[in-house]
Amino acid sequence: MGAYDDESFQAAYDTVMAKWPADREAVRVPTPYGTAYVNVCGPRDAPALLLLPGGGGATSASWFAQAADLARVRRVYALDLVGAAGRSTGNGVRTLADLDAWLDAVLTGLGVDRADVGGHSYGGWLALRLALRAPERIRRLFLLDPTQCFAGYKATYLLRALPMLVRPTPRRVRAFLEWETGGAGLDPDCLRLQEAAAGFPAERPVTGPRPRPDALRGLQAPVLLLVAANSRTSARPRLPSGGASPAHEPAARAGATVRDLETIVLPDVSHHALPSALPSGAGRRLIGFLGG
Repeated sequence: MGAYDDESFQAAYDTVMAKWPADREAVRVPTPYGTAYVNVCGPRDAPALLLLPGGGGATSASWFAQAADLARVRRVYALDLVGAAGRSTGNGVRTLADLDAWLDAVLTGLGVDRADVGGHSYGGWLALRLALRAPERIRRLFLLDPTQCFAGYKATYLLRALPMLVRPTPRRVRAFLEWETGGAGLDPDCLRLQEAAAGFPAERPVTGPRPRPDALRGLQAPVLLLVAANSRTSARPRLPSGGASPAHEPAARAGATVRDLETIVLPDVSHHALPSALPSGAGRRLIGFLGG
């Protein structure tokens, strides 16, 4: 693995966090698996909103572009994932049951019984999993170009990611992200943070299968799905004649199974440029969806 420099990582993290609202506070929540680190902002009496980041070096800091707007209508709790790059500490999360227990312990420790939940990429999969297994805890759900929810990964995406995964270095991280985004929409401070995360002493992420169609049909929470039109992550086999285009395949599959669904396709946006590159119009719709 590449040589990891914690001082550089922490400095890069702080640089992105400086873009958050001034009232942001850091909260540490003890769990059976270690201490969770949560960035919190917004009115204390507002409904809770849990934000889950993607994997691959992303952290809660990545929500900086939405934090101020969301914090006007929600008490925002942005979580660093256990065993991943960020400021949550601990280990022992090796199974889906462990991951579920960790997230439940975080919500309980925060005093959050019920929340809106949003996630990007891997965080979208985790958010959807929470909504399916604990519907009583979820009011509304938004998924920002989620992976492993409605479609699998493209083989080309996995092949491109392989060098970075096998031997992560800042150069390999940058090359991969610039390939996926076409060099467009990458926030330079977020890019530096993900470069600094190369070689972070993280555990293998806990993943699982895509939800079954029958489980998705039983989803109770309203869902807002935001799909990056230029994403290179998800496999998009063509639908039968008359179906959606390959670029909108995850949206079509979600629409075929999720009963209370609104979909927004984000033009000229790639997977890894999010969340920071979320267009302002989509951001306003997100606020409206949450009830602001």
